[in-house]
Amino acid sequence: MTDDEVLAEFRAAAALLEGHFILSSGRHSSNYLQCARVLMNAERAAKLAFALAQKLPRELRSEIDLVVSPAMGGIIIGHEMGRALGVDALFLERPEGEFMLRRGFAIEPGQKVLLVEDVVTTGLSSRQAMDAVRAEGGIVLAEAALVDRSAGQADLGVPFYPLVTLNFPVYEADALPEELAAIPAIKPGSRKN
Repeated sequence: MTDDEVLAEFRAAAALLEGHFILSSGRHSSNYLQCARVLMNAERAAKLAFALAQKLPRELRSEIDLVVSPAMGGIIIGHEMGRALGVDALFLERPEGEFMLRRGFAIEPGQKVLLVEDVVTTGLSSRQAMDAVRAEGGIVLAEAALVDRSAGQADLGVPFYPLVTLNFPVYEADALPEELAAIPAIKPGSRKN
């Protein structure tokens, strides 16, 4: 899929929002991608996951034993990536602020993992999720995401394969442009801190 085709899927799902948003990173933006909306249609989610899986080098695809994604945003795309790659998919949760496996999920020592996210902005959640995978004995080979909002700046420490890279401006809370500061901010993401 081309970038335009991917964004057309977001627009068709009313998932490309405009306003004043506080991102999970704490930064502010006038654009927000509501991946939950684009993934609520199973056919669309499968199509996007298949396109994302095709972005991975063939040799990498053949090495992956397991897909792991952070809750909440990564659950659906992680599940669909597991299907596209023919491997199991599980997710990490943060019941008390740090990522951990629950629900009987386990990573076998030495299992080769593809971390899958919906959106990467700074890479903080990704790095924290990778730490949790490594603490369980998994080997993180790479990360894949529907959207790279970092404009290629996120340092994940592993190869990174986004379906689309966007360069929407983001701002610190004390450096908002006037037009953005004039709009009430909302925090649509799942992370509270």
